[in-house]
Order: sequence, then C-alpha cells, then structure tokens
Amino acid sequence: MRETPFGRVVTAMVTPFAEDGSVDYVVAEKLAVHLVENGSDGLVICGTTGESPTLSWSEEYELFQVVKQAVGDRAKIIAGTGSNSTTEAIAATEKAAKLNLDGSLQVVPYYNKPPQLGLYQHFKAIAEACPDLPMMLYNVPGRTSRNLDPETVANLAQIDNIVAIKDASGDLEQACKIRCLTPSNFAIYSGEDVLTLPLLTIGSSGVVSVASHLVGNQMQSMIQAFVTGNNQQATTIQLQLFPLFQALFMTTNPIPIKAALNLQGWKVGKLRTPLCELQLDLLENLKIVLQELKLI
Repeated sequence: MRETPFGRVVTAMVTPFAEDGSVDYVVAEKLAVHLVENGSDGLVICGTTGESPTLSWSEEYELFQVVKQAVGDRAKIIAGTGSNSTTEAIAATEKAAKLNLDGSLQVVPYYNKPPQLGLYQHFKAIAEACPDLPMMLYNVPGRTSRNLDPETVANLAQIDNIVAIKDASGDLEQACKIRCLTPSNFAIYSGEDVLTLPLLTIGSSGVVSVASHLVGNQMQSMIQAFVTGNNQQATTIQLQLFPLFQALFMTTNPIPIKAALNLQGWKVGKLRTPLCELQLDLLENLKIVLQELKLI
C-alpha cells in the first residue's frame, strides 16, 4: 500500500468571509469540523481554494490556529505557506511550524518563472529551514506558468521532510514519470478531482480535493473501493460524481464551490476581488447538478 502521510482525502478548504469582507473564523471552525466528520482525512488551509492570494499573513496564521484548535488530532492540518519569494515562504512556514501542524503546502513560485535549478533551491531552502514539518509540493502550471519537472521532483524527494506532491498538472504521463523516479514512500496526490481515480491506478495516495466539501464521504468510498480491489464500485462512483467535478471547474476555482456551499446553507460569503460571483447562467447549471446528486 502506498504511503499516505496526510490521509486519502484532503480537502482544500474555502475561506469563509463575513458580509464586510473580513474572514469569518466562526464559520471556518464549523466548516472544518463538518469536513472532518464527512470523509476528510486532512485539510489544506489557505491554499488556492482558500483564496490565499488575497489573504494577509496575519489572517492566514489566525486561520491555522482556529482550524487546528477546532479539529485537534482528528485530521491532518496542512498550512498553505508557499510564496514566489523564498524568504517569505520560509518566514511563513517557520511561524506555522510552531503551531504543531502536520505539514505545509508549497506552491511552485508564480510570475517570476524560475528555471528548474531555482525551483529546486527554493523548495530545498524551505525544507531545510523547517526540518520537522513535512512538506507537500504543489505543482499547478496552469496558475503559476511554470511546471515542476519530474526530474526536479525526484531530486527534491531525496530531502527527508519533502514527502509528497499535489499534482495539478493534468498530465498523466508526467505523473507516471514522477512515480517511476521517486521512492515508494513519496506520496503523489491528485490535484484535480476528476483525475483521482486515474492517478490511483499508477500509484497515487489520494486527492487534495475541492469536491469533498460536498461529497467527502463518496470520495473516501471511491478511494477505499479501489485500494481494496473493488474497481467496479470505484468506477461507478467516479462516473456518478463526474458531472459535479465538471461543474465545480466550469469557471475559476473557488467561485463554483463557494456558490455551491452557499446554496447548501453554509454562510461562506462572497469572494475577495479580483475574483467575482458566479454568473447567473452558470449558477443555474450548478443548481441542476447539485439537485440531481441530491446535494441541495
């Protein structure tokens, strides 16, 4: 069985906002507990889905504390402390490491487009600054404009506390190559819900999920079915959830998932600009999918 340092289903949690645009820590606490009680083995706090680009470091640090206190040891808490500045990423990760969290998520530096050597040096520096905090690399070239090549991942996997990668490249061939080049105790997590099952077939550990806000138990059931050899059941669940996977990425994440949660009655609020609310025609499409799956 593949290593699962953060569990099988890790939810990339949204950040709730109050009507005045401030972070709603009370709702964040309640949502975190709900997710852990409904299929999530771990939570990524202040990742892409958590609107980290528009959060201040102080807001993020407060969120880490609130969620950790609410969840305790019932789930792994992973802090999104990445940055396109190595110095900033180190400082944020060092601060988070003092909270007894379970790991950090480190995104590929965005905008400045470093070469592979620069990427290696960036992640190595963060890992060495926080040797006791496990690190999950986060490759999402569609957002960062830079791919973390498999060979670079393999080199980074030799560092003791770099234990996993969230692969949101959408490239199955690349994921296969990472699996071939890295040791068996290095975990690969799908960064896209729709590729969870395909990546399991080449040895991934699980998923860092958006859909698990709504169908965490079903995602957990799909993965457990696969790892216990019930491939037909896993396939059935994958196909049942496929329309939801599509709907949640009909436009920029986390716009649809926040709309879906609000439709369910979760007061997660609006999005911080420059993100905007889901367009009415897309909202109607989302409602149809949620109704068909009996999620609203």
